[in-house]
Amino acid sequence: MRFGLVHRVMTDALAVLGILALLASGQFGPWVSGSILAGLVVALAIRDAWERYPWLKHLDAVALLGVLGLQIGRLMLDPNANVLDVLIEFAAALQIIRLATRKGAAHDQQVIVLALLHLISGTVLGGGLGYGLCFLGVLIVAPGALVLSHLRREVEGNYRQGARDRTGLPVDVPRILRSRRVVGRTFLGVTCLLSIPIFVFTAMLFVLFPRVGLSLLLLNRGHSGRMIGFSGRVDLGEVGVLRSDPTLVMRVEVPNLPDPPPARLPLHLRGTALDAYDGRAWSQSESFKRIVETEAGIVPFEDRWPDSALDPVMHIDLDPIDPPVIFLPPHASGLKLRTRATVSGEPSATAYRGPEGELRYQPIDDRGLKYDVFLSRKKAPSFKRMITSERWRYLTVPKEMPERVRQLAQTWAKDASTPLERARAIEHHLRTEYRYDLASPSGKDPQPLDHFLFESKRGHCEFYSTAMAIMLRTLDVPTRNVTGFVGGSYNRFGRFYAVRQGDAHSWVEAWLDEQQGWVTFDPTPPSDAAPKSDMVGAWAYLRDLVEATSQRWDRHVVSYDLNQQVSLLSSFTSRSRRGGSILPETTRGRAYGLTAVGLVVAGAGAAMWLRRRKQRGVVGTRGADPRSASAILATALYEALDAAMGARGVGRSPSTPPLKHAQALSEMSHPLAEEVLALTEIYLRARFGGEPLSDEERRSFERRVKALRQAPTVQAEAQAAAS
Repeated sequence: MRFGLVHRVMTDALAVLGILALLASGQFGPWVSGSILAGLVVALAIRDAWERYPWLKHLDAVALLGVLGLQIGRLMLDPNANVLDVLIEFAAALQIIRLATRKGAAHDQQVIVLALLHLISGTVLGGGLGYGLCFLGVLIVAPGALVLSHLRREVEGNYRQGARDRTGLPVDVPRILRSRRVVGRTFLGVTCLLSIPIFVFTAMLFVLFPRVGLSLLLLNRGHSGRMIGFSGRVDLGEVGVLRSDPTLVMRVEVPNLPDPPPARLPLHLRGTALDAYDGRAWSQSESFKRIVETEAGIVPFEDRWPDSALDPVMHIDLDPIDPPVIFLPPHASGLKLRTRATVSGEPSATAYRGPEGELRYQPIDDRGLKYDVFLSRKKAPSFKRMITSERWRYLTVPKEMPERVRQLAQTWAKDASTPLERARAIEHHLRTEYRYDLASPSGKDPQPLDHFLFESKRGHCEFYSTAMAIMLRTLDVPTRNVTGFVGGSYNRFGRFYAVRQGDAHSWVEAWLDEQQGWVTFDPTPPSDAAPKSDMVGAWAYLRDLVEATSQRWDRHVVSYDLNQQVSLLSSFTSRSRRGGSILPETTRGRAYGLTAVGLVVAGAGAAMWLRRRKQRGVVGTRGADPRSASAILATALYEALDAAMGARGVGRSPSTPPLKHAQALSEMSHPLAEEVLALTEIYLRARFGGEPLSDEERRSFERRVKALRQAPTVQAEAQAAAS
């Protein structure tokens, strides 16, 4: 393997992994990410030979000044520009410029340093599973890249200091970079294996070093995107929820599941409730935000404290979302925010209460929120209060609403005598007599609800929930429109339900009485309200595996905090004191078995390696192997001849073969040509023909080389003849 090529490949790989660690955080928009990737591809495509073009001589300085000016302009003109994002984008641009204009080992070392800085920045930005894969890649590639970079720097340093090789000629850097003898498979294997002790040492530091928060580095950066259905307004004239969007929103671990768990489970995770409808859109008539009262970190609902020892607990890992809404199931009795414990006293997430029972949190970083929801054992609704003086707000209907909507509600509920029966009747008619359609034409009508009920009879979930809420209001049943996520699909590897953006949904909460409170109803046809999952077969299997691995990485690496650290060390200490194994009984046998298999494989590999080395040693003693004693002697003799020719002014270029050089001297009728050609032929027969050189032949070769070095030159002979 060519030294220069291997060095370039490993350096390029390190640079690519560093930039991918930045992009894996997901903090950059598609345009920025695409520009960085396009620039990286162009930079890697540039070859060293392009450097001879004069117009590329100052390309690095021009590009650097251009990118610097662009980033400064962004900070000055864009009020939403984040300083940390701008600096990291500038660092990525620096790497691309350096890759495109690098010259020599010094620039390659700059590429390596920038790649390591990018890796550190990726830790601050996200540290997800994609970053973890990049980290492992850097761990494997970095030792080899660093060693090769050091070797190349030494070679170039010797050249600049005027060092000469054994022939007396200056060090030929291009020839060394093209050489296949400097770097071999064994060398690369050993350098890459250095990543194992580095990884062990890093893992020990990670486990034992106290946790320190990163909030100051993250600078509370926000997300620019908004997930559909979670603004303070739902407009029937807008396009409905995109049910095919696979973006993962949250992972939900549901307690007391049957065996086997259902593939899809409706959860109706409540986000925002809207009480005011103007004929086209829903909104909240009130607007306030106050910190909720907590006790031992538990947030109660309507002063009803959950029984944390007996109530089942639902674990929810919520990805970053804007607005930062906390989602709750229908029978929640309280929740507890899970925060990371660090020695730096990092601030924890704070919960805020808004109108209609809405809960939000104050983000402290870009890593979302993890919280536990206590579920009522008696299936009691989460919200059971309604102020009597505000009942009118939940019974208000638009003034321009056609009368036939009221008449249809009375027709459907004519046999119902209680609020619950009225709600069930309207829910049943909507589920069975109407069709789900994301592209409903009713949204363009001046009266979208009337058009949906009597003309198109098809629409998305917002039409169904609006129809039920307004029709119940005409029957003196208080209602409000709720937006959230309907449920999720079961992940067999992580044992959680994956809730995606395509699972966003809208349904109804109806006030029945003081005993039953606000009860959830979903009038959307069941087959269309169910969580969607377009992937099946092998793709779904692979997606579940990746998402489960990502969850474990986030839980045990990214979210590794002081509590987990103390728990791990306590477990280790208690088991050591008992004199037992650190591993649990259930995994001890498996661990011993894997250790035994690993030792057997390692022993077999060592035996095969020793056997191959022995075989290579035997082969090396046969025939005309280039590494035989005769070949080594012939090479040393020719190096003396090469030095003598250089001293006589007829030195051979490194790119010219020995025989071709001797023949060229003969064609020029040089006085030394005959002797040089004869000695070269002796060298070739011994070096490549396998003819051994005796001691007498060696001494004769050395005498002839000495005589050639001392022979008078053409100019000296001419001067002697003239005198």
